[in-house]
Amino acid sequence: MVAWRALSAGTAAVAALAAAVAVGTGQGEGAASAPARRTAAVRPLSGKVVVIDPGHNGRNHAHPKTINKKVPAGPFRKACDTTGTATSSGYAEHAYTFDLATRLAALLRAQGATVRLTRPNDRGVGPCVNERAAIGNRMRADAAISIHADGAPAARRGFHVILPGYLKGYTGPIVKPSKRLGYDVRDAFKRGAGQPYASYIGKNGIDVRKDLGGLNLSKVPKVFIECGNMRNATDAGKMRTPAWRQRAAGALAAGLTAYLRR
Repeated sequence: MVAWRALSAGTAAVAALAAAVAVGTGQGEGAASAPARRTAAVRPLSGKVVVIDPGHNGRNHAHPKTINKKVPAGPFRKACDTTGTATSSGYAEHAYTFDLATRLAALLRAQGATVRLTRPNDRGVGPCVNERAAIGNRMRADAAISIHADGAPAARRGFHVILPGYLKGYTGPIVKPSKRLGYDVRDAFKRGAGQPYASYIGKNGIDVRKDLGGLNLSKVPKVFIECGNMRNATDAGKMRTPAWRQRAAGALAAGLTAYLRR
């Protein structure tokens, strides 16, 4: 387990996030020093619930029957899960997503949020896409985010945020709040992580999909983020670097904070 507090200190994204929190809560020069005011300043997300869904899992590849079984995914059924992709050097998407999710969880908890990950480690199988959505629903999350990395053509790079499309009887109540969440996450990630918008899908870093069970079955505002293309050397180089993963976590925390504090 990494010393998350030590990692968070000194990154530009986290510093910017802390500054934004201070300004937004009056914890700046000349601010009142009452204990209640100080507590509010350092715990700006108290009472908020966030569910983080790190894509895939470390043992999915060893259990094809389990991850290939069909489960509800909206008005259709699809595979429980997949193995995910990897960089050319073998750094797996499931490892990347869990590392980034854990870093993000630490930052949000430090701000007072209640945070739940959809899987406790990177040594298991699943859970299936319908259960990943159900976890957010049971928690009555104020926001949920599924973290992924793409396996696109090697010449293309960049990140994109996936929003739920409208599916009657399923996503109607979450389309609008998820769009606000998605744009906040997109803006913060581009600014804080320094990633360009994807050059191979979507428009200006945004894509809308109706085929993802994790979005279709969510009853709470939720988005996916594909943080980069693992098959691209530049993106892969970033994702393999702990310092950049911490920077990315800070950027995601800033985006979620912007949405949750509206």
